[in-house]
This record gives sequence, structure tokens and C-alpha cells, in this order.
Amino acid sequence: MSTMPDPSETPTVAQVKPLVAKFMGDAWVAEGYTAPNTDVYPWLWLWDSCFHVLVWAALGRPDRALSELAAVLDYQDETGFVPHMGYQLDPQHAVGLWGRANSSSITQPPMYAHALRWLVDHGVEVPDELIERSAAGLRFLFEVRARDHDSGLITVVHPWETGCDDSPRWDHFCPGDGFDLTRWRQHKIDLLADIRFGSAGSPIANPSFAAAPIGFNALVAWNARELAAITGDQHLIALSDELSARIAQRWDRRRRTWIDGGPSATTSGSVRTADALCALLVVDDPQSQHAAFADLDREGDYGGSFGPRGVHPNEPMYDPSTYWRGPVWPQLAYLLWWAARTSGAPDMAERLRQRTVTGAVASGFAEYWNGDTGHGGGAIPQSWAGLALIMAEA
Repeated sequence: MSTMPDPSETPTVAQVKPLVAKFMGDAWVAEGYTAPNTDVYPWLWLWDSCFHVLVWAALGRPDRALSELAAVLDYQDETGFVPHMGYQLDPQHAVGLWGRANSSSITQPPMYAHALRWLVDHGVEVPDELIERSAAGLRFLFEVRARDHDSGLITVVHPWETGCDDSPRWDHFCPGDGFDLTRWRQHKIDLLADIRFGSAGSPIANPSFAAAPIGFNALVAWNARELAAITGDQHLIALSDELSARIAQRWDRRRRTWIDGGPSATTSGSVRTADALCALLVVDDPQSQHAAFADLDREGDYGGSFGPRGVHPNEPMYDPSTYWRGPVWPQLAYLLWWAARTSGAPDMAERLRQRTVTGAVASGFAEYWNGDTGHGGGAIPQSWAGLALIMAEA
């Protein structure tokens, strides 16, 4: 963009909505979903599309919202497993990578339940099939015993399952001495060969990446609550409550963050990252809530002028412009804003809202952006930055 907005002047809905409508419309794929970016990311990604559902509803297109949610669940298997990518445009495109046609062989945070609740709360009639399939997706994550960890958390089989591809939380698993981007990129490919699959072909474990991330677990627990708010499913509520209690136990008062389970717990699993603060969606402890919200808000901690930094600036690997090493991520900013506004921190939520909306516009609705300058990185525009419209309307 030619002019950088003043971070003290939040763009209005009237300014944001036509911009979001334009890039969302340009990215719509005839197969029924939104490409995150038509040049860089032409395929369907699970949690991206779930966020698109909210944006399409805000744009007055519930038809596209429902189409996109159905597309997310297109390749769900009999166990409930929902793949994190769909290749509706070319089912054979990535067979060599995943060992299967149509979709990937791993999952991502189950944001479909939040998308469903959002639609229901906004008066959209949702087919029962989508609710039932979303429940099956959550049950898969809760009930696959091979994913259980001694901490009581759920393990993931690959860093891509978390959505936070190069988070410093995974540095423990990078081969060699410390994090190196070239080595890590190759290792992410190598890790696919170590995934163990169930009889139906769903991913159940990976001995080479037995991480139990706080962020992923918090989103599983929260989405279970979101779906139960629609269905009244007491079993889902009980599962969510149990997992949330396990998350709460992993608060580190000195680090002022929640610590991952698994082999990285004493190393990189304690790096202060914004994705770990998603625990705020499900943890009810006032002491840890207060400390985490204060850090999220404070300028010297996560509180950038253009949104919440993705990594705490005092961490040695912090880089405000490098992929997953410090920039603002709009989907995480949205989730943290949601946690603040529903957890009794309205003033902090309002500041987070203003900063994030301003950052989205300043960056050109980028995939991610520098929290201090608003300068965009990655794909520009990227459709999940359209969440700024939801926040602008609040």
C-alpha cells in the first residue's frame, strides 16, 4: 500500500469491507473454496478455509460459507480424520508427497466447530451432516489412543498439523546443532516417512515428532466446547474440560507461558510464542490469565503497534519479519482477541482489535506482518487476513 496507516487510527468497516470483498472474490475457486492466495497457495487448507467461512458470512455470502465448510470435510475418512489439505483442483497433484490422491495424510487444528457455531449464531441454517462430520473429526483427535501423551495432552504427527510450520517450539526436533532453515525444511519432508497410520489410513503417531503442543491442544478443547454449544453433547464437554485442565497444569509462572508436552518440554517447548497463548481460550485460572493477557498487551512483550507479535521479543530467535519467528499472524491475533473478549478482558481485547485491524490494512492483508512496522510478508493478500473484517465489525 502506498500510505501506511497511523496505528492510532483504526480503519473502519466501510474501509475494510470492500477490500476484503475484492480479494476474497478474486480467490474463489469454482470447486467451492477460497484459495488462500491463487499464486502461492491454490489448494484448500483446513484451518484457512474454516476462517474463510466466517469472512464469507460477514460478507453476506452464507452460500459460499457453507460450500467452503463442506469442502473442508470433503475427504474425511471413516475414522473421522479430516485431512489438512484438499486437492480438488487436481486430485493427483501430490500423490508422490502424501502417498494418496485427493488430499494430504495429516490434519490441522479442527476449526470447523468454531466455524459452525459462528454460522448458527448468525442465523445460518447448517445441514445436520456438517455438524455430525465435525463431531466425528473431534472424536478422532480425542479418541485415537496412539495420540495420547503421558501429560494428558494430544500429540501431533507433524509440525504441519499445528499450522505453525516453523515455530521456535519445534527447534528441539531440528537435526544438527540448533535451528537451520535449510535443514528444517528437509526434515519436515523426512518426517512424513515416519508417520504411523491406522487401518483406515488415518495418521495416529510419529515417533520422530511426538510433540504435544499447547496451541494445538487448546484449539481442540475449545472447538469441542464450540460444537457442544450447538449440540449439547455432554461427552464432548467432558472431554474438553479434561483436556483444558491438563493444559492449565502446564503453566510456567517464571516463563509466563504454557509448556508443551513431549520430548521438547524442557527445551524449545517453553519458548514464548503467541500460539501457546491460545490456552487462554480454555484456561479459567485467574492468575495465569492475568499474567498472559498482560504480556499480550504490553509493548515490551507481545504488544506490537500493529498486532500481537508471534514470538516474545526477548527470545533469542525473535525476528519480526521472518516466517513463524516473530511476525503477527492474523489467525492467531483473531483467536487471542476472541479469548480476551470472552474472558473478561474487554479493554485489552479492544486494543488488540484496533492494532490487528490496522496491521491487516497496513500490510495489504498479508499472510503475516511485522508487528512494529505493519510491513507485510509472505503471500499478499492472503485470505485469512480477511478476519480483520470480523474484528472491525465488533
